[in-house]
Amino acid sequence: MLALATFPSAEKAAEIARVLVEERLAACVNIIPAVRSIYLWDGKVCDDSEVLGIIKTTRERFDELGARYVELHPYDVPELIALPIVAGNAPYLDWLIESVS
Repeated sequence: MLALATFPSAEKAAEIARVLVEERLAACVNIIPAVRSIYLWDGKVCDDSEVLGIIKTTRERFDELGARYVELHPYDVPELIALPIVAGNAPYLDWLIESVS
């Protein structure tokens, strides 16, 4: 699975990514700086700079990853959206599965 997540800063993204990888909940987290998020919160439109994380894991590890992510994240309602991986380079996918097993 791929999970998309936003963070308030690159430092916080790296901090959480390291924990997720060290605890074998994620095989890899790509951190993409300078994402602009426009969203509705508490009845008003917000316009903020954020950092995007692309988290690679398996369906079997996603629930545990999600719980840990929410525990570590500073937002009241952190974004975490999962997408299935429907195909990919077989050796890479084998490595991903092995990394979170």
